[in-house]
Amino acid sequence: MQTDRILNFLTELKKNNHKTWFEENKEEFRKSYQDFSEFTEVLIAGIENFDPTLKGVRAKDCIFRIYKDTRFSKDKTPYKTNFGAFMKGGGKKTSSAGYYLHLEPEKSFIAAGVYQPPAPELWKIRTAIAEKPEILQKILLEKKLKTEFGELEGERVKTAPKGFSKEHPAIELLRFKSYILMKEISSDELKVKNASVNLLKSYEIAKDFNFYFNRILV
Repeated sequence: MQTDRILNFLTELKKNNHKTWFEENKEEFRKSYQDFSEFTEVLIAGIENFDPTLKGVRAKDCIFRIYKDTRFSKDKTPYKTNFGAFMKGGGKKTSSAGYYLHLEPEKSFIAAGVYQPPAPELWKIRTAIAEKPEILQKILLEKKLKTEFGELEGERVKTAPKGFSKEHPAIELLRFKSYILMKEISSDELKVKNASVNLLKSYEIAKDFNFYFNRILV
């Protein structure tokens, strides 16, 4: 992956986030996007070795568009200043757990888990956690996972979600709206020749975390 090309393009885009500049630099966008797409294909092929739900998934199914929907946003700049891909069975539009790659100057990271699932799927997840919280708790306490990704992240409700008691022993887990593990990635880590190998090692450590949610959401 031509990491420098991608990050340089995104840096300049952040400084010049308007249609005129973007159209003048459309060819550089295409080259950067192609680099990112090819790297995503490599990651998908690697993930498939330990998570067969990605069989048949292609980069185009996983990469998010650079064009923003500004209809309901105060920020009217037309383009995202990152490249992102959510690699999972069925592609980015499904509600399943997956493996995320985010490239952005000084803000790159990888992640695993379920992001903002629709209400019916979130209810399934919370119900499963409420019935047997020890299953997810055990996964989250696994030493390799904790060392690689740290603590569970995601937006939470303030008290208890509707239908669940605030006295539930696993209320802290039930409060989450998303169930995400994240790891920051430096530009230098992305520039090494075996960057994909290193990222795949991290993703594989998170596979049981994803398997847990996908068993619930089947």
